[in-house]
Amino acid sequence: MSFVKTLATLAVGFATAKGIQKVKDMGGTDALRDKMKSAGEPGGMADDVAAMAQKMGLPVQQEQLRGLFAKFGGTAAGASEQAEAGLGNLMGMMGAGAAGLGGMVSAMTAGTALGEMNEENARLMIRAMIQAAKADGEIDADERKKILDQLDDASDEEIAFVEAALDAPVDVEALAADAQGSMKGQVYRAALMAVLVDTPAEKAYLSALASAFGLDAEEVAEIHASMGHPAP
Repeated sequence: MSFVKTLATLAVGFATAKGIQKVKDMGGTDALRDKMKSAGEPGGMADDVAAMAQKMGLPVQQEQLRGLFAKFGGTAAGASEQAEAGLGNLMGMMGAGAAGLGGMVSAMTAGTALGEMNEENARLMIRAMIQAAKADGEIDADERKKILDQLDDASDEEIAFVEAALDAPVDVEALAADAQGSMKGQVYRAALMAVLVDTPAEKAYLSALASAFGLDAEEVAEIHASMGHPAP
């Protein structure tokens, strides 16, 4: 059992999906293909994903992500009509790499107080990411499948937990009640990672979460800036 591993897998999947969508919004498939050609270079998409994951305290290594993006990004960019399918495969590979790193952290701390804390915190962050993703409406069957497909080597308990989070209503107060101390900022970061913050519903969810956590405007602005988002 490793909810840390599951968190790492989902976080990188969400972050990669956001990066891809941003590039598509800026210029469509041609711009996306050009971006993928340099995805593994310094300052490329791999670095964007690594930065977001590392700021959340996830065990993701920048050089490993660069290598994955360089290898599969070039393949995805090579065929116009197959680019999006290639990018889907890239997301899968990225999730697998993150899961491996998360699994190592879980294995090293298994049976210790730190391990128990990591697992509980990972559960909170998974809930926050999924709630944020649901903030502007229900997650449809296709989106649900994409999320669960990333967890092909997760345990039955981990999959059941993610499924329950997908089925549960958005409940900011319940999430806030379970987050203590410094975890409030980490859980907020997890929620922010899952969305583009480009709809009123997403902005309202994050505002409600910050309020429930007791995060002031300066703290929220610092979190947004550290993850490449403008202040709300």
